[in-house]
Amino acid sequence: MQLIIEMRVQRNIIGLLVNNINMQKSHSFHIPVMGIGFTIDTPLKVSKYGIDSVISLVDDVLLEKIRKSYSEKLEIPFQEISNKIDDFRAKRITSYLNFLNEQAEQKFEEFKNVTLSKKNELKDYFNSLPDSSDIKKEFQILTEKYFNLDEIKSWLKENLQPGSIDVNIMTKVDKDNYSKGEKLPVEFNDAHAALRGYANSNLKSSIILSAGMNPRLYAYIENFDDFFPDENGEIKKKIVLKVSDYRSALIQGKFFAKKGLWVSEYRIESGLNCGGHAFATEGYLMGPILEEFKNNRKDLIQSVNQILIKALENKGRTIPKQELALKITAQGGVGTAEEHNFLMDHYGIDSVGWGTPFLLVPEATSVDEPTIDKLIQAKEEDLYLSNISPLGVPFNSLRGNTKDLEKLTLISEGKPGSKCPKRYVALDSEFHDKGLCTASSTYQKKKLKQLEESGVTAKDYFKKFREIVDKGCICVGLGTSALIANDIETDKEGPGVSVCPSPNLAYFSKKMNLRELVDHIYGRSNVISRNDRPNMFIKELKIYIDYLKEKFEDTKEEMTQKQEKYFVNFSENLQNGINYYNDLFSNAKDKFTETKEDILNQLTSNQNILKSLSTEIRQNCMPERVAVKND
Repeated sequence: MQLIIEMRVQRNIIGLLVNNINMQKSHSFHIPVMGIGFTIDTPLKVSKYGIDSVISLVDDVLLEKIRKSYSEKLEIPFQEISNKIDDFRAKRITSYLNFLNEQAEQKFEEFKNVTLSKKNELKDYFNSLPDSSDIKKEFQILTEKYFNLDEIKSWLKENLQPGSIDVNIMTKVDKDNYSKGEKLPVEFNDAHAALRGYANSNLKSSIILSAGMNPRLYAYIENFDDFFPDENGEIKKKIVLKVSDYRSALIQGKFFAKKGLWVSEYRIESGLNCGGHAFATEGYLMGPILEEFKNNRKDLIQSVNQILIKALENKGRTIPKQELALKITAQGGVGTAEEHNFLMDHYGIDSVGWGTPFLLVPEATSVDEPTIDKLIQAKEEDLYLSNISPLGVPFNSLRGNTKDLEKLTLISEGKPGSKCPKRYVALDSEFHDKGLCTASSTYQKKKLKQLEESGVTAKDYFKKFREIVDKGCICVGLGTSALIANDIETDKEGPGVSVCPSPNLAYFSKKMNLRELVDHIYGRSNVISRNDRPNMFIKELKIYIDYLKEKFEDTKEEMTQKQEKYFVNFSENLQNGINYYNDLFSNAKDKFTETKEDILNQLTSNQNILKSLSTEIRQNCMPERVAVKND
């Protein structure tokens, strides 16, 4: 009788908890998009564990190859989508996403179908969740004294949900396309077609839009009902914006709201302390940016929501009964549980992105073994901000990656540039109306010929020569690793692999399984053997100072008034950031107790470096403008 009473009490407790927190997220971290192929099949590996992840939609050829490979492994019928059919890019993307969704759902159902033989696997999963997780606490209550399979299966069905299969589109990678020599309508542009491919899929997830505002692409979203809310505020396909400052978030959020579309999440990424393309701010650091979002979160929701409701009314669309939910997430350089928890607790972040460390976790990402070995051996000096991207945006890279070695070999042979088989970033129209990629051999030959005929000095020639041939074929190189890791031929792509880790990789130096890194994220273990890793905010500050110094050195001999203003503002913003961090860490109670003194010392050191650099910048400016500024 006592056991029956205890069971009923437990069920009542569980019922109350379920009503309050039903179907909440399991984890407080997500895996961002990495490169073009490193997270291409990550949802198949981690979604069943409730981990959200993001795949890139840049390369439909890669998606088709991966779908074919998995279909063969799983003995599923595969029907190729040829590039000769209409709208093949969008259809390939839709087919791949539907395939991912179907397979991920199947794995999730198998995971929930618990048996006595799988009891320990289920317990291991719940043990992997953060201690703050309410569903972890519920499960512990439910299984504390007995393990009733039927009751647990019922509870899992109501409370567990898979990780979201999210997608990423770089908004500016929106090349025009042609058929039989005729330019196709704008909806067949690369980013537009990718958006349509996602919109037509059966996913219920989010699309992360990155790399800046593309009004034409944003407006195209209006064509798909899945992006609009229902009366309960549910949105089947949510819009997420990757941003680097509050002002940009507000402008873009209002732009969408005027079309009746809600931005469900602002994903704040460090301008420079991140992987892949680095979109530097004008010296605005991550901490102050997060603080601004924290202080203005309610105003952001209310002001944008007012615009949204009016737009929905004008369009005759359903108006939600309540204010729509908004998430603020952050990523870029996070490397310890202490930093993870600080972002969650101090800034109210809803989820923290952990990217680069997962490159060393084969259970989560697709990275070929030789590249993993190179990543493990990488030191700080091997991880650098390069100019290799054809997009003209600084790009975090690994020295000695095989794609760069391939590029250097071609340069030494007098054949710079790549064949450009995929043309995803063929966006430069200087020599061709249909666009060329600045990493292509066609473009570089024309550009070098132009340089030879320009009559520049030998010194300038060498500098400009290097700028031209430095561009690399990353749209191929960033996908090749996934092919190699999945034993797929690379005859058309070649064997060269590009890789784009963040500077944070230098402090992770071994291959890990999924549980090891998850335990590290939640502070149950430590996979970092070094004791000299700087705090994420300090690391970003140093990278920004180095970036400012390099830009200043490149231009100080022939500086325009606009550049002078840029450098002065940049240095002042960095100083404001240092002041913010001094207050933040000096007043932090029960946070960073073991590292606070070192953090404050490093802030002082970086401040001295910045003061010296700022003085040099001001002395280099025109005297009359310095005087005005000083007044």
